[in-house]
Amino acid sequence: MFNDKVIFITGGTGSFGKKFTQILLKNYKPKKVIIYSRDEFKQFEMSKIFNDRCMRYFIGDVRDKDRLLRAMEGVDYVIHAAALKHVPIAEYNPMEAIKTNVLGANNVIDAAIESGVKKVIALSTDKAVNPINLYGATKLAADKLFIAANNIKGARPIKFSVVRYGNVMASRGSVIPLFMRLTKEGARKLPITHPDMTRFWITLDEAVRFVMMAFETMQGGEIFVPKIPSMKITDLAKAINPDAEFEIIGIRPGEKLHETLISVDESFNTIEFKNYYTIQPSIYMTEKPEYTVNAWGEHGIKKEYGFRFSSDTNEKWLTIEDLREKLKNIEI
Repeated sequence: MFNDKVIFITGGTGSFGKKFTQILLKNYKPKKVIIYSRDEFKQFEMSKIFNDRCMRYFIGDVRDKDRLLRAMEGVDYVIHAAALKHVPIAEYNPMEAIKTNVLGANNVIDAAIESGVKKVIALSTDKAVNPINLYGATKLAADKLFIAANNIKGARPIKFSVVRYGNVMASRGSVIPLFMRLTKEGARKLPITHPDMTRFWITLDEAVRFVMMAFETMQGGEIFVPKIPSMKITDLAKAINPDAEFEIIGIRPGEKLHETLISVDESFNTIEFKNYYTIQPSIYMTEKPEYTVNAWGEHGIKKEYGFRFSSDTNEKWLTIEDLREKLKNIEI
Protein backbone atom coordinates (compact mmCIF):
# COMPACT_ATOMS: atom_id res chain seq x y z
CA MET A 1 0.00 0.00 0.00
CA PHE A 2 2.69 2.51 0.99
CA ASN A 3 5.69 1.00 -0.79
CA ASP A 4 7.34 3.43 -3.24
CA LYS A 5 4.75 6.09 -2.39
CA VAL A 6 5.22 9.69 -1.25
CA ILE A 7 3.38 10.33 2.02
CA PHE A 8 2.73 13.83 3.34
CA ILE A 9 1.75 14.44 6.98
CA THR A 10 0.55 17.83 8.16
CA GLY A 11 1.27 18.40 11.84
CA GLY A 12 3.73 15.56 11.40
CA THR A 13 5.77 16.24 14.53
CA GLY A 14 2.79 15.53 16.78
CA SER A 15 2.10 12.27 18.59
CA PHE A 16 0.22 10.76 15.65
CA GLY A 17 2.76 11.82 13.05
CA LYS A 18 5.68 10.33 14.93
CA LYS A 19 3.93 7.02 15.60
CA PHE A 20 2.69 6.83 12.00
CA THR A 21 6.22 7.42 10.74
CA GLN A 22 7.61 4.77 13.08
CA ILE A 23 5.13 2.10 11.93
CA LEU A 24 5.41 3.16 8.29
CA LEU A 25 9.20 2.85 8.18
CA LYS A 26 9.12 -0.46 10.03
CA ASN A 27 6.61 -2.14 7.71
CA TYR A 28 6.94 -0.43 4.32
CA LYS A 29 9.49 1.13 1.98
CA PRO A 30 8.05 4.54 1.08
CA LYS A 31 9.70 6.68 -1.57
CA LYS A 32 9.42 9.77 0.64
CA VAL A 33 7.84 10.73 3.95
CA ILE A 34 7.30 14.48 4.20
CA ILE A 35 6.80 15.94 7.68
CA TYR A 36 5.07 19.30 7.34
CA SER A 37 4.78 21.46 10.47
CA ARG A 38 5.53 24.88 11.97
CA ASP A 39 7.93 24.07 14.81
CA GLU A 40 11.59 23.87 13.77
CA PHE A 41 12.72 22.52 17.15
CA LYS A 42 10.23 19.64 17.05
CA GLN A 43 11.37 18.85 13.51
CA PHE A 44 15.01 18.92 14.64
CA GLU A 45 14.25 16.56 17.52
CA MET A 46 12.21 14.23 15.30
CA SER A 47 14.91 14.16 12.62
CA LYS A 48 17.37 12.76 15.15
CA ILE A 49 15.08 9.74 15.61
CA PHE A 50 13.77 9.33 12.06
CA ASN A 51 16.68 10.05 9.74
CA ASP A 52 16.12 7.49 6.97
CA ARG A 53 17.01 8.64 3.46
CA CYS A 54 13.33 8.87 2.56
CA MET A 55 12.57 11.42 5.29
CA ARG A 56 11.95 15.07 4.44
CA TYR A 57 11.20 17.88 6.91
CA PHE A 58 9.35 20.94 5.61
CA ILE A 59 8.65 24.02 7.71
CA GLY A 60 5.22 25.34 6.85
CA ASP A 61 1.76 26.23 8.10
CA VAL A 62 -1.55 24.88 6.77
CA ARG A 63 -2.70 28.49 6.70
CA ASP A 64 -0.19 29.08 3.86
CA LYS A 65 -1.66 27.61 0.66
CA ASP A 66 1.32 28.58 -1.51
CA ARG A 67 3.69 26.69 0.77
CA LEU A 68 1.36 23.68 0.76
CA LEU A 69 1.28 23.70 -3.04
CA ARG A 70 5.05 23.70 -3.26
CA ALA A 71 5.43 21.04 -0.56
CA MET A 72 2.83 18.68 -2.08
CA GLU A 73 4.52 18.33 -5.48
CA GLY A 74 4.69 14.63 -6.35
CA VAL A 75 2.78 13.50 -3.24
CA ASP A 76 0.59 10.37 -3.41
CA TYR A 77 -1.12 10.30 0.00
CA VAL A 78 -1.88 13.06 2.50
CA ILE A 79 -2.69 12.66 6.19
CA HIS A 80 -4.06 15.86 7.65
CA ALA A 81 -3.28 15.82 11.37
CA ALA A 82 -2.51 19.52 11.95
CA ALA A 83 -4.97 21.33 14.21
CA LEU A 84 -5.33 23.60 17.21
CA LYS A 85 -6.80 21.08 19.68
CA HIS A 86 -6.88 22.65 23.14
CA VAL A 87 -10.53 23.33 24.02
CA PRO A 88 -10.11 26.34 26.39
CA ILE A 89 -7.46 27.95 24.16
CA ALA A 90 -9.76 27.66 21.15
CA GLU A 91 -12.55 29.30 23.17
CA TYR A 92 -10.25 32.18 24.09
CA ASN A 93 -8.74 32.54 20.60
CA PRO A 94 -11.64 31.61 18.30
CA MET A 95 -10.39 33.12 15.04
CA GLU A 96 -7.00 31.45 15.44
CA ALA A 97 -8.72 28.06 15.73
CA ILE A 98 -10.87 28.86 12.70
CA LYS A 99 -7.85 29.95 10.63
CA THR A 100 -6.00 26.70 11.31
CA ASN A 101 -8.77 24.12 11.65
CA VAL A 102 -11.20 25.37 8.99
CA LEU A 103 -9.34 27.63 6.56
CA GLY A 104 -6.23 25.47 6.90
CA ALA A 105 -8.28 22.38 6.06
CA ASN A 106 -9.58 24.10 2.94
CA ASN A 107 -6.03 24.97 1.92
CA VAL A 108 -5.01 21.32 2.28
CA ILE A 109 -7.93 20.29 0.07
CA ASP A 110 -7.15 22.84 -2.64
CA ALA A 111 -3.43 22.03 -2.62
CA ALA A 112 -4.10 18.28 -2.80
CA ILE A 113 -6.45 18.67 -5.77
CA GLU A 114 -4.08 20.97 -7.64
CA SER A 115 -1.04 18.78 -6.89
CA GLY A 116 -2.47 15.52 -8.20
CA VAL A 117 -2.62 13.74 -4.84
CA LYS A 118 -4.41 10.36 -4.96
CA LYS A 119 -5.82 9.95 -1.44
CA VAL A 120 -6.37 12.27 1.53
CA ILE A 121 -7.44 11.29 5.04
CA ALA A 122 -8.22 13.94 7.64
CA LEU A 123 -8.13 13.11 11.34
CA SER A 124 -11.19 14.11 13.32
CA THR A 125 -12.48 13.77 16.87
CA ASP A 126 -15.53 12.75 18.86
CA LYS A 127 -15.84 16.44 19.78
CA ALA A 128 -17.00 17.13 16.20
CA VAL A 129 -20.26 15.28 16.94
CA ASN A 130 -22.96 17.68 18.19
CA PRO A 131 -20.23 20.12 19.26
CA ILE A 132 -20.66 22.36 22.28
CA ASN A 133 -17.22 24.00 22.06
CA LEU A 134 -15.46 25.90 19.29
CA TYR A 135 -12.80 23.24 18.78
CA GLY A 136 -15.50 20.66 18.05
CA ALA A 137 -17.32 23.10 15.78
CA THR A 138 -14.18 23.79 13.75
CA LYS A 139 -13.50 20.07 13.38
CA LEU A 140 -17.11 19.48 12.28
CA ALA A 141 -16.68 22.20 9.64
CA ALA A 142 -13.38 20.67 8.53
CA ASP A 143 -14.99 17.22 8.25
CA LYS A 144 -17.73 18.67 6.06
CA LEU A 145 -15.12 20.32 3.84
CA PHE A 146 -13.18 17.10 3.32
CA ILE A 147 -16.29 15.07 2.55
CA ALA A 148 -17.63 17.73 0.16
CA ALA A 149 -14.23 17.88 -1.59
CA ASN A 150 -15.19 14.68 -3.39
CA ASN A 151 -17.80 16.72 -5.25
CA ILE A 152 -15.42 19.47 -6.44
CA LYS A 153 -12.48 17.39 -7.63
CA GLY A 154 -13.77 17.27 -11.21
CA ALA A 155 -12.28 14.42 -13.25
CA ARG A 156 -9.24 14.08 -10.99
CA PRO A 157 -8.89 10.61 -9.41
CA ILE A 158 -8.45 11.93 -5.88
CA LYS A 159 -10.38 10.61 -2.88
CA PHE A 160 -11.06 12.37 0.43
CA SER A 161 -12.17 10.60 3.63
CA VAL A 162 -12.19 11.26 7.38
CA VAL A 163 -11.16 9.13 10.35
CA ARG A 164 -12.97 9.97 13.60
CA TYR A 165 -11.90 8.51 16.96
CA GLY A 166 -11.83 9.34 20.66
CA ASN A 167 -9.15 10.14 23.24
CA VAL A 168 -5.68 8.80 22.51
CA MET A 169 -4.04 7.21 25.53
CA ALA A 170 -1.00 9.07 26.81
CA SER A 171 -1.02 11.60 23.97
CA ARG A 172 -0.09 15.20 24.64
CA GLY A 173 -2.88 16.74 26.72
CA SER A 174 -4.28 13.37 27.83
CA VAL A 175 -5.33 13.00 31.46
CA ILE A 176 -3.25 9.81 31.78
CA PRO A 177 0.17 11.54 31.87
CA LEU A 178 -1.29 14.04 34.36
CA PHE A 179 -2.48 11.30 36.72
CA MET A 180 0.83 9.45 36.38
CA ARG A 181 2.84 12.60 37.11
CA LEU A 182 0.73 13.47 40.16
CA THR A 183 1.04 9.89 41.43
CA LYS A 184 4.81 9.97 40.97
CA GLU A 185 4.93 13.24 42.92
CA GLY A 186 3.10 11.57 45.80
CA ALA A 187 -0.30 13.21 45.39
CA ARG A 188 -2.98 11.73 47.64
CA LYS A 189 -5.84 13.16 45.59
CA LEU A 190 -6.46 13.10 41.84
CA PRO A 191 -8.63 15.80 40.20
CA ILE A 192 -11.84 14.35 38.70
CA THR A 193 -14.20 16.59 36.76
CA HIS A 194 -17.28 14.43 37.37
CA PRO A 195 -17.63 10.95 38.93
CA ASP A 196 -19.90 9.72 36.10
CA MET A 197 -17.79 11.02 33.21
CA THR A 198 -16.94 8.50 30.45
CA ARG A 199 -14.64 8.68 27.44
CA PHE A 200 -13.70 6.61 24.42
CA TRP A 201 -10.08 5.42 24.48
CA ILE A 202 -7.70 4.25 21.77
CA THR A 203 -3.93 3.68 21.83
CA LEU A 204 -1.73 5.61 19.43
CA ASP A 205 -0.67 2.37 17.78
CA GLU A 206 -4.31 1.38 17.25
CA ALA A 207 -5.13 4.82 15.83
CA VAL A 208 -2.28 4.66 13.31
CA ARG A 209 -3.15 1.15 12.15
CA PHE A 210 -6.80 2.14 11.78
CA VAL A 211 -5.82 5.07 9.55
CA MET A 212 -3.63 2.75 7.47
CA MET A 213 -6.60 0.40 7.10
CA ALA A 214 -8.79 3.31 6.03
CA PHE A 215 -6.30 4.21 3.28
CA GLU A 216 -6.62 0.68 1.91
CA THR A 217 -10.42 0.51 1.85
CA MET A 218 -11.50 4.15 1.38
CA GLN A 219 -13.73 4.95 -1.59
CA GLY A 220 -14.00 8.65 -0.86
CA GLY A 221 -16.61 10.47 1.20
CA GLU A 222 -16.77 8.14 4.21
CA ILE A 223 -16.16 8.93 7.85
CA PHE A 224 -14.43 5.92 9.41
CA VAL A 225 -15.17 5.23 13.09
CA PRO A 226 -13.37 2.41 14.95
CA LYS A 227 -15.19 0.23 17.48
CA ILE A 228 -13.22 1.35 20.51
CA PRO A 229 -13.97 0.84 24.22
CA SER A 230 -15.15 3.31 26.83
CA MET A 231 -13.92 3.83 30.37
CA LYS A 232 -15.11 5.83 33.36
CA ILE A 233 -12.66 8.52 34.40
CA THR A 234 -12.83 7.26 37.99
CA ASP A 235 -11.78 3.75 36.86
CA LEU A 236 -8.94 5.27 34.86
CA ALA A 237 -7.73 7.08 37.98
CA LYS A 238 -7.97 3.87 40.04
CA ALA A 239 -5.94 1.99 37.44
CA ILE A 240 -3.11 4.49 37.78
CA ASN A 241 -3.32 5.11 41.53
CA PRO A 242 -5.57 2.64 43.41
CA ASP A 243 -4.94 4.36 46.74
CA ALA A 244 -5.74 7.91 45.69
CA GLU A 245 -8.84 9.80 46.72
CA PHE A 246 -10.81 11.89 44.25
CA GLU A 247 -11.13 15.67 44.27
CA ILE A 248 -14.23 16.59 42.25
CA ILE A 249 -13.37 19.83 40.44
CA GLY A 250 -16.40 20.14 38.12
CA ILE A 251 -16.81 19.89 34.37
CA ARG A 252 -14.68 22.41 32.51
CA PRO A 253 -16.16 24.96 30.07
CA GLY A 254 -16.96 23.33 26.74
CA GLU A 255 -16.66 19.80 28.15
CA LYS A 256 -19.27 17.03 27.89
CA LEU A 257 -20.12 14.40 30.49
CA HIS A 258 -20.06 11.73 27.74
CA GLU A 259 -18.73 11.81 24.18
CA THR A 260 -20.40 10.55 21.02
CA LEU A 261 -18.72 9.12 17.92
CA ILE A 262 -21.91 8.57 15.91
CA SER A 263 -25.04 10.59 16.61
CA VAL A 264 -28.64 9.46 16.17
CA ASP A 265 -28.97 11.83 13.22
CA GLU A 266 -26.04 10.11 11.52
CA SER A 267 -27.57 6.66 12.00
CA PHE A 268 -29.43 7.00 8.67
CA ASN A 269 -26.09 6.86 6.85
CA THR A 270 -24.15 4.51 9.14
CA ILE A 271 -22.86 1.11 8.00
CA GLU A 272 -21.49 -1.41 10.48
CA PHE A 273 -18.55 -3.68 9.67
CA LYS A 274 -16.86 -6.18 11.96
CA ASN A 275 -14.35 -3.80 13.55
CA TYR A 276 -15.56 -0.36 12.53
CA TYR A 277 -18.39 1.80 11.22
CA THR A 278 -18.53 4.09 8.22
CA ILE A 279 -20.80 7.08 7.79
CA GLN A 280 -21.79 7.71 4.19
CA PRO A 281 -21.99 11.29 2.92
CA SER A 282 -25.50 12.70 2.94
CA ILE A 283 -24.89 14.35 -0.45
CA TYR A 284 -22.89 12.76 -3.24
CA MET A 285 -23.15 14.63 -6.55
CA THR A 286 -20.91 12.35 -8.62
CA GLU A 287 -21.34 8.59 -9.07
CA LYS A 288 -21.91 7.11 -5.60
CA PRO A 289 -19.64 4.21 -4.58
CA GLU A 290 -21.04 1.02 -3.05
CA TYR A 291 -20.21 1.81 0.57
CA THR A 292 -21.76 -1.38 1.97
CA VAL A 293 -18.89 -3.55 0.69
CA ASN A 294 -15.29 -2.88 1.73
CA ALA A 295 -12.02 -3.66 -0.09
CA TRP A 296 -11.88 -7.18 1.35
CA GLY A 297 -15.38 -8.12 0.26
CA GLU A 298 -16.92 -7.77 3.73
CA HIS A 299 -20.58 -6.73 3.54
CA GLY A 300 -21.59 -4.09 6.01
CA ILE A 301 -24.98 -3.77 7.69
CA LYS A 302 -26.93 -0.53 7.44
CA LYS A 303 -27.95 0.71 10.87
CA GLU A 304 -31.49 1.70 11.63
CA TYR A 305 -32.54 5.17 12.72
CA GLY A 306 -31.97 5.61 16.43
CA PHE A 307 -28.55 3.96 16.56
CA ARG A 308 -26.03 5.95 18.60
CA PHE A 309 -22.38 5.21 19.42
CA SER A 310 -21.74 6.99 22.70
CA SER A 311 -19.19 6.50 25.47
CA ASP A 312 -21.88 5.95 28.12
CA THR A 313 -23.91 3.34 26.18
CA ASN A 314 -20.97 1.56 24.54
CA GLU A 315 -21.00 -2.26 24.51
CA LYS A 316 -17.21 -2.41 24.98
CA TRP A 317 -15.64 -1.22 28.24
CA LEU A 318 -12.07 -1.09 29.49
CA THR A 319 -11.56 -2.55 32.95
CA ILE A 320 -8.94 -1.32 35.39
CA GLU A 321 -6.86 -4.40 34.56
CA ASP A 322 -7.25 -3.77 30.80
CA LEU A 323 -5.91 -0.24 31.13
CA ARG A 324 -2.96 -1.31 33.27
CA GLU A 325 -2.04 -3.90 30.64
CA LYS A 326 -2.22 -1.31 27.84
CA LEU A 327 -0.15 1.21 29.79
CA LYS A 328 2.72 -1.29 29.99
CA ASN A 329 3.28 -0.84 26.26
CA ILE A 330 2.84 2.93 26.15
CA GLU A 331 5.66 5.44 26.47
CA ILE A 332 4.65 8.43 28.55
